[in-house]
Amino acid sequence: QVQLVESGGGLVQPGGSLRLSCVASGRIFGIYDMSWYRQAPTKQREMVAQVDSLGTTTYVADSVKGRFTISRDSNKNTIHLIMNSLKPEDTAVYYCNLHSNYWGRGTQVTVSA
Repeated sequence: QVQLVESGGGLVQPGGSLRLSCVASGRIFGIYDMSWYRQAPTKQREMVAQVDSLGTTTYVADSVKGRFTISRDSNKNTIHLIMNSLKPEDTAVYYCNLHSNYWGRGTQVTVSA
């Protein structure tokens, strides 16, 4: 069984910053790509950023390019999403994903004055 646990969400003012973290644990045999997705109310879930098994960023959504950075710890099973210059439209539940197969429960990010 694989568990993904996100943390770091919260309420922040526009222009502020947050750092999300995701720790993967359990029966993980190997190192796989990991991603951040988000889902805003009434919208479909969308990929925000992805990092491959070596820690190389392989995707960043146009809507967050230049503001969000994905990174991977040397232990390989922890990733982060550093979010700067946050906008109200970034408000969503942010989910961690492992190799398209496993999901965390999500962490709420709310950007509001």
